[in-house]
Amino acid sequence: MSNPIVVNIIRFVVLLLLQGLFLKRISDGWDGWFYVHVILYPLFILLLPLRTPRVAVLLLSFALGLGVDLFYGTLGIHTAATTFMGYARAYILNILEPREGYNVNYSPTAKRMGMAWFVRYAAVMMGLHLLAYYSVDAFSPVFILDILLKAAFSFLLSMALLIMATYIFNPQD
Repeated sequence: MSNPIVVNIIRFVVLLLLQGLFLKRISDGWDGWFYVHVILYPLFILLLPLRTPRVAVLLLSFALGLGVDLFYGTLGIHTAATTFMGYARAYILNILEPREGYNVNYSPTAKRMGMAWFVRYAAVMMGLHLLAYYSVDAFSPVFILDILLKAAFSFLLSMALLIMATYIFNPQD
């Protein structure tokens, strides 16, 4: 299956369903405050081909976030965070660009770019996504400590799952 459009449609649907049907149920916290949410769906945005136009990345990010919001019953929190992540993607890719540049015909996968590069890329993007998610959720700088705690705890579990998924499935594109 080498058609990148088909691969990305399947990846979109699988990650959306996995997040909405299974990972939604995994959250942990105390006293009614959920500090850990396992989030994997941003992997779709991370693995989009490098030549994907910025507008398409934003629209796909919006659609993915909206789909997750429908599963979670939240009103735009995932949509806002995922759209922000899609917007930041081009800037982060420019910052992390290797000395020899990118081959724009491929996706930025661990297999193509190396695991160390991919983990840095995924960590920055997931960190931005989680900070945006919890900032929109709290919607006040008064809760900055809660935002940072939730983002940190969720980051650790989400990155562990993302790295495991990358090792297991090891996508080339």
